[in-house]
Amino acid sequence: MTRRDLLAAFVAAAASEPLPPVRAITRGPKFHWFGYYDKLQFDPASRYALGVEGDFEHRLPGPEDKLRIGMVDTEDGDRWIPLGETRAWSWHQTCMLQWLPGSASEVLWNDRDGGRFVCHILDVKSGKRRTLPHPIYCLSPDARWALAADFRRLYDVRPETGYAGVPDPNRDILAPDNAGVWRMDLHTGKQDLLISFADAVRLPWTQGDWTGAKHWFNHLLYAPDGARFVFLHRWRTQAEGRRFSTRMFTAAGDGRDLRVLDPYGKTSHFIWRDARRLFAWASQPSHGERFYLFEDRPGGAVEPFAPDVLTRNGHCSFLPGGRWLLTDTSPDEKRLQHPYLYDIQTGRIHSLGHFHSPPEYTGYWRCDSTPRFSPDGRKVIIDSPHGGDGRQMYLIDVAGITGSGGSAGPR
Repeated sequence: MTRRDLLAAFVAAAASEPLPPVRAITRGPKFHWFGYYDKLQFDPASRYALGVEGDFEHRLPGPEDKLRIGMVDTEDGDRWIPLGETRAWSWHQTCMLQWLPGSASEVLWNDRDGGRFVCHILDVKSGKRRTLPHPIYCLSPDARWALAADFRRLYDVRPETGYAGVPDPNRDILAPDNAGVWRMDLHTGKQDLLISFADAVRLPWTQGDWTGAKHWFNHLLYAPDGARFVFLHRWRTQAEGRRFSTRMFTAAGDGRDLRVLDPYGKTSHFIWRDARRLFAWASQPSHGERFYLFEDRPGGAVEPFAPDVLTRNGHCSFLPGGRWLLTDTSPDEKRLQHPYLYDIQTGRIHSLGHFHSPPEYTGYWRCDSTPRFSPDGRKVIIDSPHGGDGRQMYLIDVAGITGSGGSAGPR
């Protein structure tokens, strides 16, 4: 089937039932969004949803451009509650704003303090705040550790995911040995370099030649049990422009036992299926570009996941219980984005809407819908500019699809 045929089949599969209720929970004239799909946007009670507020769109942020941090009370008229501000943010992932795992009151986000990036931890009930001397990317499930990428380097190579204001001291070094994946103790603020760019390059790429390529890491995520983490190793040559190649790595929590799970150069969005398997969009010899399950062990199995149904890349996560896959699509030929739920038990797609993204939302300042779910499995929030007042956050009531949260089903 051609790409056009696949798209037509996907839309037909997703259009077989009424769409769930949707409402805007933020409004203009300011712009509001959250960012990436693998962070905890909701508090444990599924009431408060974090977000950011900005004053402009359609250009890269500079060192002095601020975002305001806040949360929406979804049970009190979608009231916006201010929490703070940041000068360390990107269009695609904002400032790594998220709830501390297991906490009903503490949230974290990155900021810039002069010539360094830092992380604030705020208790939204007491107002007590403390600042750690390094930024974060993702958090361990026990809230003890944080991993961080090099946001200085990311602003140089992929500015939609990096921060302005602190130049990369290794800008002209292809694979430095003094930067890469760091781990920070959230109690003490002590930081250690676990894996350097040079460490990754020492494991040769078996699928091609990367001579002269510049290397970076992105998209870090702990496994559900915290024992291991995953990250993407990316690189590009000067001739590639904005294109790049990718390998997917996993490592033990201390950075040892480094494994290449996907060497084929095209790993994209992923999420942990459980503590031993990763779910990722990738290109593999068996089925080309599709979603796959990767077993996280040396020589582990790689299996396609619903390859005849899930034919489009998207920002993917599993609702509590594991029955429901939540994901989306990039804009189609009509500039429509399609978030949806996939029922693993029945093999059925449940569309959550078709949201128009105007053509100016492309490139560095695109507005992906990146759907995020509430802990009770009854709400989904997307970022979207379809309402005509810039990017805003929209809440989709999925309780009619998932029932009590979809707790039944395979894990």
